[in-house]
Amino acid sequence: MARRKRTDAEPPIFDAELADMPTDLRWREWMNRIEAVLFAAPKPVEREVLARVIGRDASIDLLIDDIREALRGKPYDVVGVAGGWAFRTRTAYADAIAASAAVPDRGVDLTQNEAMVLVSIAYHQPVTRAGVSEILGREVSRDVIGALRDKNMITAGPRSPTAGAPFTYVTTKVFLEHFGLDTLRDLPGLEELEDAGLLKAAGSTTMTLPIAHDELENVELRDRDV
Repeated sequence: MARRKRTDAEPPIFDAELADMPTDLRWREWMNRIEAVLFAAPKPVEREVLARVIGRDASIDLLIDDIREALRGKPYDVVGVAGGWAFRTRTAYADAIAASAAVPDRGVDLTQNEAMVLVSIAYHQPVTRAGVSEILGREVSRDVIGALRDKNMITAGPRSPTAGAPFTYVTTKVFLEHFGLDTLRDLPGLEELEDAGLLKAAGSTTMTLPIAHDELENVELRDRDV
């Protein structure tokens, strides 16, 4: 049966396989496609999204490795964030970025109380409000939980098997993205949090959590040539 010819009104069929290309050129084109998608995306890009633009038998992990190798010596890199990948600037250039004032402050302003509740949830999730109160040794109000939910740092988890089946709370994917974490296994130790400025002095009335473990570390690469 003859194949129907595409009309001018129909969009061209996207060729992910590139079977007609020589092997080395095909691999380079797949690398370029992944870089283009990561550069254009406002958020980390997940594996299944990248799989749409490369061959079915191509290894995304090996392509990412080759992209990272090609970026050696550049002030930015491709890193794993929240289960996907994204461009991030290297820590060594944080001072230059800060001095330029070219990047708006995207820190999340939290009160000291909110920050301590967030840290408690992050390290003990899924955990109930009563559980957080027990961890901190003081009552945690619904208003604090609501504020953290409004800032998209936490969300409701599974119900607790305890009496009354209260909701538990867990951190969100936005939490991972904001702090440049690939998974919760990448959470630093509490001492590292203090050293990095994520937990500030107890006398401070407010607390600003920076984008990642160092101020302005892992700032998203946007509106720049790759």
